[in-house]
Amino acid sequence: MDYRADASLPSSKIPNECHNQDIPPAARAKSRRILDACREVPDIEALVQYATSTDGLINDEVRRKAWPILLAYIPSSGSDAVDRVAWHNLSRHKDEHQVRLDVERSFIYYPKNESEPQLDRRKSELSAVIIQVLRTYPMLSYFQGFHDIVQVFLLVLGVEDAVAAVSRLSLLRIRDFMLPSLSPSLAHLRLLPSILQVADARLCQHLSQTQPFFALAATLTLYAHDIQEYGDIARLFDFLLAHGAVVSVYFFAVIILSRREELFDIPADESEMLHSVLSKLPKPLDLEALIAKTMSLYADFPPERLPFRSWARISPYSVLKTTQGNFRQQTLSDGVDLFEKQVSQLRREQRLEQARATLWKYRRPAGRVGLAIFVGVIAFWIRRSGFESYGAITLRRLWEHLRLIGRH
Repeated sequence: MDYRADASLPSSKIPNECHNQDIPPAARAKSRRILDACREVPDIEALVQYATSTDGLINDEVRRKAWPILLAYIPSSGSDAVDRVAWHNLSRHKDEHQVRLDVERSFIYYPKNESEPQLDRRKSELSAVIIQVLRTYPMLSYFQGFHDIVQVFLLVLGVEDAVAAVSRLSLLRIRDFMLPSLSPSLAHLRLLPSILQVADARLCQHLSQTQPFFALAATLTLYAHDIQEYGDIARLFDFLLAHGAVVSVYFFAVIILSRREELFDIPADESEMLHSVLSKLPKPLDLEALIAKTMSLYADFPPERLPFRSWARISPYSVLKTTQGNFRQQTLSDGVDLFEKQVSQLRREQRLEQARATLWKYRRPAGRVGLAIFVGVIAFWIRRSGFESYGAITLRRLWEHLRLIGRH
């Protein structure tokens, strides 16, 4: 199947802030069906289908009903709602200075036609939402571009609901991006070559000399940093919130596929030029075509079937895996627990790298007997350093590394 979409076509969308009398009859009928699916016992499956289908959730009035359901929180209340009063008394978060710098650069492209006092008020609200979430969950690491995501939630939901929505988003949907290390974020990008391999092996080979870091800014910010039209980013959020985190990576893969001919015009060994082109999204984006192609690609080649064992290498605590299946039952406490497990895993991996460096440093005097003794020492070091959960896997990796050292 051809997964390429023409990314240069304008998207078919309904203006987000229009009144019902300005909405075409078909869109008005779809709005009613969506709102019906948001009843007391929501029809999640129907909402996912509506959010994925052409024009998504139509407008912000409907989104204010549907997004809380897709993010699984009760608007303005509920067990997952953060305390909206006491956060001012919480300790300052380490990243608040950077938050204030980024907030000053917010609301550049939208909303339009607002006065300076109105924009200043929005910036104050945006800062309050971000800082409240960070102070409530101080383990989270702020990243530049997070404000781009939050400003969309603020505009759609308002201050109070934005806090609850962003709390769940941070801990349960983009947790990998808010860890103390960049490596979990880069793990998302390493799925791209595998996806391209099954969709277009020739294009994958053409890009093989270019590392997929070109996708970092877009995927890290859920495309909010790159998409300048409010209607487009709100519509894309409809789609992304309806599906697991890995769908965002498939979406970027489809963007790459849509630029196939343009990319083949650039020599494969011009990696800097390819990186420069791929790091900027084509404008305008045909969102509806890209979304449809993304769902087709995902259905034909789900992550479990990707080559190079790329899915097996993803941490079981990554949002790429924890947002698969019935993930909307997860609580904020689950998110905190998964965060802590990821941090522990990152520390173990760091210690493993230290062990490898130590092995390499002392490789020369290690003969066969010396290697056996050294393995025993390393096994003791592993137990002392908290590697028990890695067990035989860690020892096997170290033994393979020792065998490699022995050949030098």
